[in-house]
Amino acid sequence: MLKAPKTEEVLIDGPAGRLEGLYERPASGEATGVAVVCHPHPVHGGTMQNKVTHTLARAFLACGFATLRFNFRGVGESEGEFDEGAGELDDAGAATRWIRDRHREPPLWISGFSFGAAIAIKAATTFSAAGLVSVAPAITRVAGGSAAQPTCPWLVIQGEDDELVDAEETIAWINGLEPGPELLMFPETGHYFHGRLVRLREAVEEFVSRHS
Repeated sequence: MLKAPKTEEVLIDGPAGRLEGLYERPASGEATGVAVVCHPHPVHGGTMQNKVTHTLARAFLACGFATLRFNFRGVGESEGEFDEGAGELDDAGAATRWIRDRHREPPLWISGFSFGAAIAIKAATTFSAAGLVSVAPAITRVAGGSAAQPTCPWLVIQGEDDELVDAEETIAWINGLEPGPELLMFPETGHYFHGRLVRLREAVEEFVSRHS
């Protein structure tokens, strides 16, 4: 059985004020990688405690990574106000720099869920991430989509019955990318992956282990 990770509540200097974060490290040994995890839409109740966001962090921890979840501006104890995705991308940048200051050598991965997945895609191109995991990416709803494509190993996980992020839209968007990400469709699965979180964690662990 895995030991509980070392967990630390942190405050990050962000562009709109301090950002509330949760920094977790493997209980034993040095981190083999680092991961920043972005949560779903702030206006619709998304926080770093979201179950899918938590599951992503647990998957990276199981692979030996140090992880950083954080609340976007205006969420929880994070200062500032919602900024339609542009400021939230800057927040992700601040979180990325924070964890990079503590772990300069291990590879950096970025991940996220829904709104956070769209932010993670943009952040991965900006910060030359070593890997990217996007769960139900609401890419067409955030800042007009993404013009650049990440070149790192990239996994997209999408529920076929997603009621908020249309699966056919996601497929059409991916089909327009070259070479594009690896796509994993979950049948009979809605947006919040109810009843599928263990399978989600296993899929992320398998992909990360294969590419790190």
